[in-house]
Amino acid sequence: MSKKKSAFLGTQFITATISTTLVLVLLGIIVLFVHTAHNLSTYVKENINVSVLISDDLDMKQIADMKNSFEKSEYTKSVDYISKEQALQEEIKAQGIDPTEFLGMNPYTASFEIKINADYANPDSLSMVVKQMKKDARIVDVVYSKDLIKSVNDNIRKLSIILLVIASLFTYISFALINNTVRLTIFSKRFLINTMKLVGASWGFIRKPFLLRGLALGIVSAAIADGLIIAGLYWLRNFEPAIVNIIDLNAVIIVTASVFAFGILITFLCTFFSLNKYLKMSSNELYYV
Repeated sequence: MSKKKSAFLGTQFITATISTTLVLVLLGIIVLFVHTAHNLSTYVKENINVSVLISDDLDMKQIADMKNSFEKSEYTKSVDYISKEQALQEEIKAQGIDPTEFLGMNPYTASFEIKINADYANPDSLSMVVKQMKKDARIVDVVYSKDLIKSVNDNIRKLSIILLVIASLFTYISFALINNTVRLTIFSKRFLINTMKLVGASWGFIRKPFLLRGLALGIVSAAIADGLIIAGLYWLRNFEPAIVNIIDLNAVIIVTASVFAFGILITFLCTFFSLNKYLKMSSNELYYV
């Protein structure tokens, strides 16, 4: 390998790459959290059950018609029919006791278990939906946890604010850390830059190798950071398959693209502005930096 390549890919470049990569991984994780916060909110809301208890007098055709009506409703994510017998068996399995032995009858009512679309999973919208359901004479009662829905919405709102603050803070920190890494690299070459100025080299000529190096630093660091993030998400998916409901392919593409774009842009711009600082300095000023 030539001396030029050795200098370009020397210890200083490797150290800067490691530092920049770690910062970009941190930034990628923050972008992932912010982007998936909406998916997490939707996932939690759409797993809240509303139990619609129905009359025992309904035949299978009426039940099928009701289910079809629920499935067509804009507030429904999914709907399952639970018969009296199925409800009894589930209770026996859960409690280990058969209530028919001492009651002489099945005390449970057939029902529809409805998962609500996220847009309707808030106290006001759900209250209107339940009021509409109760107008149907075939429905005995509608059961859902008002406190749970209020708690979920309040916690999601608080989490969104916290994530926004953390994202802003870590974006600033990431910028500062990468900027310092690049500035230290340029700082060590300040006398070389001044020498090139003294022999008549133009600013464009001086900038070119440094900007190419900064661009390479951004590309290499971003590629490694993306690789580490993808590997971590792959491990997470194997550890908990249900995570795909929250972190989908779209989220992975946005995160990796953001990391790659940020890595290249920030290293290039930091190199450019750091170079300008030393290009504007006189020879005497370099000793007082």
